[in-house]
Order: sequence, then structure tokens, then C-alpha cells
Amino acid sequence: MLKEMQFVEVDKVEVAMNRLRLHEAEALRRNPKGYYVAFSGGKDSCVVLDLCCRAGVKYHAHYNLTTVDPPELVQFIKKEYAEAWEGRERPAQTMWELIVKKRMPPTRVARYCCKCLKESHGRGNVIVTGIRHEESSRRKKRKMEETCTAYKQTSYLHPIIDWTTDEVWEYIHTYHIPYCSLYDEDRTRVGCVMCPYKPSKQMLADAKRWPKIAACYKAAFGRMLAKRKADGIEHTEWKTAEDVYDWWTHFNERHHEKDNESIPLFGMMMDETDT
Repeated sequence: MLKEMQFVEVDKVEVAMNRLRLHEAEALRRNPKGYYVAFSGGKDSCVVLDLCCRAGVKYHAHYNLTTVDPPELVQFIKKEYAEAWEGRERPAQTMWELIVKKRMPPTRVARYCCKCLKESHGRGNVIVTGIRHEESSRRKKRKMEETCTAYKQTSYLHPIIDWTTDEVWEYIHTYHIPYCSLYDEDRTRVGCVMCPYKPSKQMLADAKRWPKIAACYKAAFGRMLAKRKADGIEHTEWKTAEDVYDWWTHFNERHHEKDNESIPLFGMMMDETDT
């Protein structure tokens, strides 16, 4: 429940808004537009954006184009969150270009996709996100206020970090917040199609749901192999784009790690292998 009974009743909505109000002066010191709201179109960022509005703080919302988000999500943002769409940030290179440049597919070990597609914007600002402890064991260790490990002039505020998923949905339904229809398909995340952090079964389900995007991955793998060959890099397992695709979609089955849903966000986990 958004109102929790402890020694005194705690209104989590009011607490979250007060967190935003408390740190607004620092956000304004860094940028006269106020907070940089990192908007993904997911349920948590929809809630955070609404809280910023209700709290009366200054902010500017930005959707970071990944080039591999589901079409339904992109259309949802265009329709329901025009301010985030108008403030959209484009990556220097698309996922398909990055795969060729890096000469390997993105994986949970080589996490260049998040770093290049999501984490390069908002530097120098106080960035507001919808990160929550409940999302993963790694995120459970996160703090409400954080400083970017790579760019010390950038900091992060996670105003709903202690909210549960049920509380997020309670807020959405209570205040009639628009949310992406993909959640109605029993999806818990609506981010990048075939994200390499997903289990193989989910990656393949994504491929079936969005075959054109899966085909783009395969085409990029073909160009990647040509680039590797031109650079004198051979791989005994990879002879064709289909070989790469099969290896990639089953990577997590062969290289199991704990915390399978841990996802780095906006430069906070800078241990990516920059191959």
C-alpha cells in the first residue's frame, strides 16, 4: 500500500514528492531547467514523471532512443508523453552500427549497448530515474542519491526506490496514468527487444513477437562477421550470421550468472567490457 502503517502512517507519494522538492535547488544550480528526467516509457518512469509534475518542481523530460525499443512503446511515448518525445536524445550510433563497430554482439558480459545507447546523455545534471530496490538483488544495494562513478558532476535521484511493484501499479490506477499496452500482455519489462539480459526463452519470444527487429540483428551480425574478417579476427564457431544469432540467443544458458534481471542504467555500473 502507498500508505504504510509503521510507528506513524507514511504516505509514500508525499515522501517521494518531498524528496524531489528537497533536491530541486541542486538540480537548478546545475541546470536552470531543473531535473533531467530519464524517461523510458516504462511504468516506473511514467510514475516518476507524474510525481515531478505533482510536486511542482522544475524538470525537463528526455526519452533516450535505443533504436531497438518495441514499436508499440515508441508510439505510446509519441502519443501520451509528447514532452519526453520532443526532448528525445538520439544515440551517436544505432544498435546495428554498434554491433559492427564492436565486432561482437552485446551480452551480459560485454554491456556496451546500455552504455552507448542509454547512458551518454544528461551529464552534468541531477538525473531522476524510476530505479527501485525490488527490481533485482543488485538494485537492492542502490541508494536513493548517487553520484555517477564516471562523471562526478552528474548525480542521480531515485524518488521511488523503496516502492514495490504493486505500489507502482496502485499509483498508476489511482491517478489514471497512461501506460504502455505491452504490460497488458503480462510483460514485466517493456525495454529493448531481445535485450541480452533476458533469458534465452524471452529473447526468442521477442524474436517471434517482432520478427523484423530479429532480422535486423541477423543482418547486423552478417556485417559484423565481414568486419571481423577484414580486421583479421576469426571465430571457429561463427561462420554465418545464423551461427552468431544462435550463439547469442543462448548465451545466458551457457554463461549463467546470479541476478539474471540486473540491468545497468545511466552510467551507474561502469564495469562494461568496452571491446
